[in-house]
Amino acid sequence: MVPSLFNTISYGKTVIAYELLITNRKTLEITVHPTLASIGGARVVVKAPVTSDMQAIEDKVKKRVRWIKKQIAYFNQFAPRTPARRYVGGESHLYLGRKYRLKIEKATCDSILLKNGYFTITSTTRNSVHIKNLLAAWYLEHANIYLTQVFEECWNGFSKKNLTKPTLKIQAMKKRWGSLSVQGRLTLNIRLIQAPRESIEYVIMHEFCHLLHHNHSAKFYARLDRTMPDWIKRKHKLEMLLA
Repeated sequence: MVPSLFNTISYGKTVIAYELLITNRKTLEITVHPTLASIGGARVVVKAPVTSDMQAIEDKVKKRVRWIKKQIAYFNQFAPRTPARRYVGGESHLYLGRKYRLKIEKATCDSILLKNGYFTITSTTRNSVHIKNLLAAWYLEHANIYLTQVFEECWNGFSKKNLTKPTLKIQAMKKRWGSLSVQGRLTLNIRLIQAPRESIEYVIMHEFCHLLHHNHSAKFYARLDRTMPDWIKRKHKLEMLLA
């Protein structure tokens, strides 16, 4: 297997994330590829010789920043425009990686039932804000139960080496799926309740590996590879569904 690392470089106000592949080639190559058609966007891949110096690799990437940005912009134009949620009957919403359509029925009380491919919502009103709040509360309730369960099961299967078990917090997060604080608190994004279990496990195991390696170094990714050999597949599935 070709060693693979994920790095970022900053050039002025621009931050470029790229995948670094260390190979037996003689020269360094930078390419930009489209990501999955369903999510649009692009990924930057740098292939470097085994003898390459990390600083030399970063300098080369910085020299190509303008070209890289141009390529990314080209592929980004094909990213689908996700329509704003309207919270009306027939609209699809995710739960554990599966899509369920909203079925809204007027009643004297509020409730949500997940059955036969539908979120069946009974409500005193069809007002979209009210429906949105009902669904948000349902997601939070189920996230607290299910994500905690997966967290506990992942911890039991993690090779801990006398590590202290993190505390768990579940909340809305704008830019991250998970994070680990220096105080040992693992925070999970509530939106993970919409992802399949395999992707939830990836996020949790990723953060557990940070207990041993606090940055995204080669040692961190080596540990993640040993802990979860198919983590890239799980990560891509998460990004494909919830990008």
